[in-house]
Amino acid sequence: MTWSAALAPLRNRDFAWYFASRFVNTLGNMMASIALAFAVLDITDSPTALGQVLAAHTIPMVALLLYGGVIADRFPRTLVLQFSNLASAVSQGAIAVLVLVGEAEVWMLLVLSVVHGAVSGIGFPAMSSVLPQLVLRSDLQPANALVSLTRNGLMVLGPTIGALLVVTVGSGWALAIDALTWLLAALLLVPVSLPSREAGGAAPDTLRELREGWTFFRSTPWLWAVVVGFGFLNLIHAGAWVTLGPAIADDTIGRQGWGYVLSAEAAGLLVTTVVLLRVRLERPLLLGMLGVAMVAPPMLILGVSPHLVALVVAAFAAGAGMEVFGMGWNLAMQENIEDAMLSRAYSYDALGSFLAIPVGQLAFGPLAAVFGFRPVLVASAVAYVTVCALVLCARSVRDLPRAPATPAEQTPTPTP
Repeated sequence: MTWSAALAPLRNRDFAWYFASRFVNTLGNMMASIALAFAVLDITDSPTALGQVLAAHTIPMVALLLYGGVIADRFPRTLVLQFSNLASAVSQGAIAVLVLVGEAEVWMLLVLSVVHGAVSGIGFPAMSSVLPQLVLRSDLQPANALVSLTRNGLMVLGPTIGALLVVTVGSGWALAIDALTWLLAALLLVPVSLPSREAGGAAPDTLRELREGWTFFRSTPWLWAVVVGFGFLNLIHAGAWVTLGPAIADDTIGRQGWGYVLSAEAAGLLVTTVVLLRVRLERPLLLGMLGVAMVAPPMLILGVSPHLVALVVAAFAAGAGMEVFGMGWNLAMQENIEDAMLSRAYSYDALGSFLAIPVGQLAFGPLAAVFGFRPVLVASAVAYVTVCALVLCARSVRDLPRAPATPAEQTPTPTP
């Protein structure tokens, strides 16, 4: 693939505005994730409380994913995204104000995280499924890679900048920037026009549409095999890495060191994204599952010997593997599922993948208190690799090929 072809989606006006929206939103989120973690730890110094705040976001998000999929397949996806972005701006802004004025308490963060999680659940399927409406099928890989390039590039700097803000002026400023970027992201979607979709023959019926989505999901072996596997993988990652990681880092490599580790992970994502701009990814799920298994070594190092250099190297490799999976998964979904079903497929994917995340967020703090941080992390690394191997036992996952591009494709026609 030439660089001209790799950058072709940016010549599409609608994709360019969508790309700008994702850019500013990602900029805020990369700083907000580390800021929120340490804001909670500053209040309580408790990994269990941090897990509760994270779960307060995740539980309502998961609960509303299926409804979000129906909404995104029924209404213009950019409109759904604008609503989600504006509501997120309000909830994140409230958290930022509470932290900045020194009045934040855990229960307040729990309530506002519930609101933010709910609107995220409504917006997530639309965000995941809008890309095929913006670009040609032949441009899906470079379009996905460009979005990933933005996200991953900002992930390199975001955690480090966020950690720097935490240790200098406090967590509230990073959270305030995140709130502003949600608002700007909504405004940047205003010029985007999506192609018109054929109206369905039947009147809107949420339960019927959910049943249709479930029938498609359970009848597609590669889809449910990966989703079930990621239910367990995300549980382990959310509990071992996201919840226990900052707590161990606080006592070993330090907060700024943890920012370096997260930035190294993002650097691995970024470098791999640049490669995938030029290299066609064949066997997307086989390579994706092999890549995501690289998430296990950083957990093992964190549990056995949390040295900064070793963690940075392992995190870089983990980031590279995650990007290979992310690209492979998006291509598998976008090339093999028709547009009318795509948001619901993404919603069932997200539901199955995210359902156990709150369990990990809530359970790993108490588990570490009983068994110790290091034994829990070592066991988590072993379990992670085992689940990846089990998913690859499914032939439909190993053998799923790329869909051929259609030369006669026409540029999507926006609605008047």
